[in-house]
Amino acid sequence: MSKAYDIVLSGGVVVNHEGEGVRDIAIGEGRIAAIGDLSRAVAVERIYCSGLHVLPGVIDTQVHFREPGATHKEDLETGSRAAVLGGVTAVFDMPNANPSTTGAAELADKLARARGRMHCDFAFWIGGAHENAKDIPELERLPGAAGIKVFMGSSTGSLLVADDAGIASILAKTRRRAAFHCEDEYRLEERKALRIVGDPSSHPVWRDEITALRSTERLLRIAREQRALVHVLHVSTEEEIDLLARHKDIASVEATPHHLTLTSADYARLGARAQMNPPVREARHRDGLWRGVAQGVVDILGSDHAPHTLQEKARPYPDSPSGMPGVQTLVPLMLDHVNAGRLTLQRLVDLTSAGPARLFGIARKGRIAVGYDADLTIVDLKRRETIRNSQIASRCGWTPYDGLEVKGWPVGTFVRGKRVMFEGELITSSTGEAVRFHAAL
Repeated sequence: MSKAYDIVLSGGVVVNHEGEGVRDIAIGEGRIAAIGDLSRAVAVERIYCSGLHVLPGVIDTQVHFREPGATHKEDLETGSRAAVLGGVTAVFDMPNANPSTTGAAELADKLARARGRMHCDFAFWIGGAHENAKDIPELERLPGAAGIKVFMGSSTGSLLVADDAGIASILAKTRRRAAFHCEDEYRLEERKALRIVGDPSSHPVWRDEITALRSTERLLRIAREQRALVHVLHVSTEEEIDLLARHKDIASVEATPHHLTLTSADYARLGARAQMNPPVREARHRDGLWRGVAQGVVDILGSDHAPHTLQEKARPYPDSPSGMPGVQTLVPLMLDHVNAGRLTLQRLVDLTSAGPARLFGIARKGRIAVGYDADLTIVDLKRRETIRNSQIASRCGWTPYDGLEVKGWPVGTFVRGKRVMFEGELITSSTGEAVRFHAAL
């Protein structure tokens, strides 16, 4: 008698590297064990997925879970709870905590905090700084490290490398793809007087498109001089899309759901809740980003989940902090865009699963294939839901999309074969593990 599988998912439309089709998926020992017609297979548990789509687990490579240092608005447990409730199976957390994640000790502390508490798998970016540039070859290959992240413009936290020499010293040492927040700090300082007290709509005037474009231009020049690979986070302008299209041999591109969904017109409705770095901009930039998605310039999506409390957001601009929650709404927002015809489901899978695995060398994730981790995001493309603040598991407890009706909804999250979320309920908790990378083996 053949060995029983742990779980068989039956009758779902599986979306993987060879297309879409109704197939069964068998799970054994945390990995995908078989794909095909498994109607006669023996399984400890069989879950019927007729009418649902089964996607490779969604990987969000840009979140700010605020731990350590600002756990009044988020921590690794609450952030990862929001992730799995939104269909996200793995996250890369950013280094601008307190203290900043700039060394082996800080990384080890984060990994210790994550084990036994996080509900999805995890990795942590190491912050690039003047002080640790010489240590980057060792730091970027530590177990659990996603790579090096650099802030060229000031944002939340104290990490900042504004000068060309500092960027060059970091890129001279990197071998993995380094990630960059591209806003020109010198131009930000020059333009501070353009901020209007109490008016968040002046945020994109201060941090204008030239601020982003100038920083990205500088980064590409230095990366080419240093023969380094770079990843440009949260691209927000159509000019950057045109520029980056000419540099795909060295640069990869991230777009965010908020830059693809909101525009500067939303400041009138949302106020500082729409305030992000880089900013949400006028509609032509949103349209330019969609052109970048359609033409393949955009490689991946990241939520840039960056929660603050509503009390903090209520401070008069510019004292209001930049950032909004997004990890739980990434999947439903993008499924709504799929249903609206802005991208295909196959393209969404590449942006959220295969793309991150390819760019960052993630081992055994990003595809539905035998031998890969059984990380699965199960979605109902026909389901209509209204996003509500009351649904948000993030400690901040709000979303800029409160009241927005979407078509398409995550209904199941499997992490290494464990059913972590199903129909909006946390089923299996705190079983997340560190993501493994090919470059670090």
